[in-house]
Amino acid sequence: MPEMEVELLAAALRQDSADLGLYANVLSTNLADSLPPGTVRVKRRRSLAERVAGREGSVAELDVAIGGQRLSLRTDPGRVACEICHEVRGIVLSRRQVGLDEWIDALAQSLADAAVTSARAREAIERFLA
Repeated sequence: MPEMEVELLAAALRQDSADLGLYANVLSTNLADSLPPGTVRVKRRRSLAERVAGREGSVAELDVAIGGQRLSLRTDPGRVACEICHEVRGIVLSRRQVGLDEWIDALAQSLADAAVTSARAREAIERFLA
């Protein structure tokens, strides 16, 4: 995928990142709907009010496994922790804490790399660029 398209994808992924809770919810939904089953894992945190109202709660953890990378995003109210792991057959070989911008760039690049061979990854990119 051309570098310009990766930059456009990264910009689209950054949209709404100022509100971390909203960002994590939108990103997790779009990725889970677009990528193959098992690629995206989402853990949610639900308050008592959310349970009573039947809402699914806010995203506490988002893990995306693409190629040999696992990109993890953890949220706490007003705070985010991002990590990029290199995995081979489920074994983590390296782990690196990164900032949100670097995490988004890595996610965009991983999606772009996967789009070369996967129609579902291409659909995910088209959804974010639309």
